[in-house]
Amino acid sequence: MTTREITSESELRELIGTPAPRAAAKDRRTLHERDREWLAASPFCLIATAGADGTCDVSPKGDPPGFALVLDDTTIAIPERPGNRRADGYRNILANPHVGLIFLIPGRTDTLRINGRARLIADAPWFAGMEVKGHRPVLAVEVAIEQIFYHCAKAFLRSGLWQPETWQPDVLPTRARLIKEVEAPAESLADLERHYGPGYLETLYR
Repeated sequence: MTTREITSESELRELIGTPAPRAAAKDRRTLHERDREWLAASPFCLIATAGADGTCDVSPKGDPPGFALVLDDTTIAIPERPGNRRADGYRNILANPHVGLIFLIPGRTDTLRINGRARLIADAPWFAGMEVKGHRPVLAVEVAIEQIFYHCAKAFLRSGLWQPETWQPDVLPTRARLIKEVEAPAESLADLERHYGPGYLETLYR
């Protein structure tokens, strides 16, 4: 069998068909009250970005529920927290402001999707509303919403993501062992295990 590549939208549509009218028309440009409630309940999102050359990055962001601050009907903001300082997504935003976000609520199989244009903000009056455990973010991603809609549950239902009986956290080595084997073979496993041990939780906001 030879490989058959899809190179046009017409070929794509021939294979997967066209969306139902409700699916095709469901995206909006402003926040509904239910969207605000979803954001207030969500502790986790994924931010997709692309650089000027098209290279992509998807970065997870998590905090207590409601960490994505609603600024108005068409704008939200997401705080930066201490991390590895790679700033892959942030560097992409500086070159290309287009972003895609998916907000999750644990146990829910549908998601809220937001697409828009982002900018990096170093300080603003609303930063005070982003403090967690005394940590004031050093920057935030402000997103001007261009498209917002809810995504159906099928991917979560197929994967069984929220079903505890499907979870296998020990199917791979620990975080410390993965780093030792894949990223930093010269580092001591004992040091890595100490770093990612119980004390790791104490570094989340510093």
